[in-house]
Amino acid sequence: MTGFEWMLLVILSVVWGGSFFFNGIALREFPTLSIVTARVGLAALALLFLMKMLGQGIQLNRQILKAFFGMSFLNNVVPFSLIVWGQQHIASVVASILNATTPLFTMLVAHWFTTDEKINPRRLLGVLTGMGGVGLMMGLDSMESSGFHLLGQSAILLAAFSYGLAGVYGKRFAQLEIPSLATATGQLCASSMILLPLNLWIDQPWTMAIPSIEGMGSLLGIALLSTALAYVIYFRLLKTAGAMNLLLVTLLIPVSAIILGVFLLDESLEPQHLYGMAVTSLGLLIMDWRLLQFFRKTFPA
Repeated sequence: MTGFEWMLLVILSVVWGGSFFFNGIALREFPTLSIVTARVGLAALALLFLMKMLGQGIQLNRQILKAFFGMSFLNNVVPFSLIVWGQQHIASVVASILNATTPLFTMLVAHWFTTDEKINPRRLLGVLTGMGGVGLMMGLDSMESSGFHLLGQSAILLAAFSYGLAGVYGKRFAQLEIPSLATATGQLCASSMILLPLNLWIDQPWTMAIPSIEGMGSLLGIALLSTALAYVIYFRLLKTAGAMNLLLVTLLIPVSAIILGVFLLDESLEPQHLYGMAVTSLGLLIMDWRLLQFFRKTFPA
């Protein structure tokens, strides 16, 4: 990758890692559904404005609408909701580490639902190693944690599994030949259409207290930075740097989330979390050996 692409990769890891920080702030004032609805709704408006500025549009038909709503459910509605709910019971630093298992679940889902991405012995070893890291972290936590703590961790893992399903489901967009910005905008608009009625019915936001500047800032941050900007950078890197290099962001997201969580949210990082993150990262490297080769070429000894 070029220096500019490395810069974009680091920025992407920071804004995605920042979503766990923004969630932690927002949960002090808003319920789960309201946070997720604001995230996708404000991000959708931002990307619609960007498309208007660029003179782009979205060609809609029944097949494309079906793809948008399917992707929005798997990639936004379900995982965003599970992550925010989970962060009510676990620290943002733990949530970010567990979320890093997404490539492991993607590999399993691809093996089950595709014909050209089957798991070979090396990938199986990587998946088992990564899951061993998760088991190490959750197993040690379970000795000194409440039931809701484990439920929170499980919610993050279910979100990672949903992301894995979305990764495989999203391959159909290549066949539909939809521009990347339109794909991001379309799925966020579909997510807003699903979540807004539920939010109005369940949370009744008009009954809530007037939020603080900090609370509103957290919603704007997670929507405009961690979602709208993140999608723009993601698809830019996917086009120029490739999917393999983008996998590096999985290893970088917990770093920024840990820094923000420890220094700004006063969260603590226990030794078992570091052990789990190390073993999970090793599993990712084993699963895609090209990453290790990439590191060797980029950072020679």
